[in-house]
Amino acid sequence: MLISSYWRKNFNKPNGFTVGLNLVRRLASIYTMKRTKTDTAGASKKAPKKEKKSAEPEEGASGSSGDEAVSSSSKLAQTKPEYKNFDQFLAHLEQQRSEAAASVQEFLFKKKRVRVLSKANDVGEKCTGGVVYWMSRDGRVQDNWALLFAQRLALKLELPLAVVFCLVPKFLNATIRHYKFMMGGLQEVEQQCRELGIPFHLLLGPAVDRLPEFVRSKHVGAVVCDFAPLRVPRKWVEDVAKALPKNVPLTQVDAHNVVPLWVASDKQEYAARTIRNKINSKLGEFLSEFPPVIKHPHGDGCKKVKPIDWAAAYAMLECDMDVDEVKWAKPGYKAACLQLYEFCSRRLGKFNDKRNDPTVDALSGLSPWLHFGQISAQRCALEVQRFRSQHKASADAFCEEAIVRRELADNFCYYNENYDSLKGLSPWALQSLEAHRKDKRDPCYTLEELEQSLTYDDLWNSAQLQLVREGKMHGFLRMYWAKKILEWTAAPEQALEYAILLNDKYSLDGRDPNGYVGCMWSIGGVHDMGWKERAIFGKIRYMNYQGCKRKFDVNAFVMRYGGKVHKKKA
Repeated sequence: MLISSYWRKNFNKPNGFTVGLNLVRRLASIYTMKRTKTDTAGASKKAPKKEKKSAEPEEGASGSSGDEAVSSSSKLAQTKPEYKNFDQFLAHLEQQRSEAAASVQEFLFKKKRVRVLSKANDVGEKCTGGVVYWMSRDGRVQDNWALLFAQRLALKLELPLAVVFCLVPKFLNATIRHYKFMMGGLQEVEQQCRELGIPFHLLLGPAVDRLPEFVRSKHVGAVVCDFAPLRVPRKWVEDVAKALPKNVPLTQVDAHNVVPLWVASDKQEYAARTIRNKINSKLGEFLSEFPPVIKHPHGDGCKKVKPIDWAAAYAMLECDMDVDEVKWAKPGYKAACLQLYEFCSRRLGKFNDKRNDPTVDALSGLSPWLHFGQISAQRCALEVQRFRSQHKASADAFCEEAIVRRELADNFCYYNENYDSLKGLSPWALQSLEAHRKDKRDPCYTLEELEQSLTYDDLWNSAQLQLVREGKMHGFLRMYWAKKILEWTAAPEQALEYAILLNDKYSLDGRDPNGYVGCMWSIGGVHDMGWKERAIFGKIRYMNYQGCKRKFDVNAFVMRYGGKVHKKKA
């Protein structure tokens, strides 16, 4: 059976991952990809070389065994960082990469991070355009397994390397706030790529229209893409796979998760407790340092590439222009690194004890950069672990959230097509909500009243004001916020719709698996269990104002954001 047809039949099924991966392991794969000779007569431009042994490790091999990796991780945890300012922190990151390997070509790349999405296996001899990394979810240069794999392939075959991003004018409920953050990060990507001699191309329009056209016009030999579990980006990849020339291989790399989604589990996990050991048992294999993306030695580099016309890119946008950028979060890799540096050096010690207190600055605040892929969760975990000897509980709690919980959200959204609908709930939760569908809601608010913070609850109003003004909401309050929407709307499906809409419209990390799962947990009990039955909520976990007062100083938070008590208009 052909690889592409097999993937289409089986990778859309939860149990298709294991079988699909086993098939690829038995066949000649893109890891040992060779340039195929054409049938045209004439002498080759280069003298034929003797076939070299593959630089790739055998399947399952790594730089260390599982026990050695755990030992290495423990050693890392005891290593106190020596940097004392942000510039030294950036130099420290570069040093970590250079110590891992001189380049990705000399690095033991984990094959399990990659899966083949096409029938084609080999790169044509006349592919003057070389290898292209189609960047989408992971908008960064360094610490990016997808770009590293693309460069590894290009180095091995002595081909040019380029990066492409396809910009669509409108995407779900994204506003100019989100576009400015994303495009600000991409401007930094363009600059860093130019410094490395890697052309960066911003294609205006849907990937299915622009990317295959680009591949044909530039005579590209192979395409590498990153991975996202949501329906729309998955459809982008599916459509591009069909539209690419049949002789151009397409491979996908999970550059977002520490443990690749298809390695962590081949099914929808019920809760954190069912996936935690599956992930943690593989960290010795996958939680490694990154090699550097290096200055690319093949091709013409950026000599013939014009700078991106960012003004034209902004002009083609059709998104909501009223929700503008926030002041506290600057886009891009360097801004993300500054946020990580400040968290590790100033706030990490408070994280374990104070992360549920919205009045204390104890959180990492990294979610916007993680969402847009401007920093790697793996990099964040590596750096936080270096403080484990000083702040063990906080370092462990952060890694639980940054690795286990984030990857649980990806797992849910990939294996459950209804990740943003009541249809995606567990039977017990759906039945419980249905049993209380006709319970009286008093008051019952409209979307406009919720959006404008016009409820009787000054704490909820303050949380909504924080979301609108700052593009974020404290994690603990986001749960309370969503649960009150369930209490105040006519039906549970309306509550879910409003919560997702408001989160996606205002939060910088909207339209993210974490956001969908957060709303589904709060309103539909996803990854939770049944609790004492009560009106409206049924067996869904309940939260109230008095419970918040026991957790933190509610008045202090309300005073900070100015939420008022509003009487419901008749």
